[in-house]
Amino acid sequence: MKRSHLMREIIETLALALLIFLVIRFVLQSYHIEGTSMQPGLKANEFVFINKVAYLFRAPERGDVIVFHFPRDTTQDFIKRVIGIPGDTIKTDSIHVWVNGTQLKEPYISTPLNPLARTWKVPPNDYFVLGDNRPDSYDSRNWDYVPKDYIMGKAIVVFWPLNAIHFIPANKNVYSQIKNTGE
Repeated sequence: MKRSHLMREIIETLALALLIFLVIRFVLQSYHIEGTSMQPGLKANEFVFINKVAYLFRAPERGDVIVFHFPRDTTQDFIKRVIGIPGDTIKTDSIHVWVNGTQLKEPYISTPLNPLARTWKVPPNDYFVLGDNRPDSYDSRNWDYVPKDYIMGKAIVVFWPLNAIHFIPANKNVYSQIKNTGE
């Protein structure tokens, strides 16, 4: 009787360990933030968890912080905020950003700054992304769009260092007044 109970405990422990491994391997992934492009909210040398299945049944939304393969060199991964979704028209001047004619009021950015005035029309299956530290971010203003297939997942929580643990807000209220273009 005691041997069967011990064997059952071992099998349950192994099954639980396998389940935890599968969740971590296929659902979550860690990402190390290397630069300052997402300050003040995300800082260099912090680690975040990425939800790798977040976009399995829905598309990325404006405000989501995503990790993706850099379109010009897919061996590099970047973290940025989605500003424009397919069909959106993004316009910038030296300090403002508009999406479909609505000026964004972004409380999460460090300093409002754009290198030049320009307009983009986001193609189907692509996303326009910006870093929150606008003066120090290499993003869609420099190289245009992120293809949907390059998106690894949604950044959901900072988990390291321990004194910096917090959920990563999408700031949906910033984007709530934007009219969708229907694409």
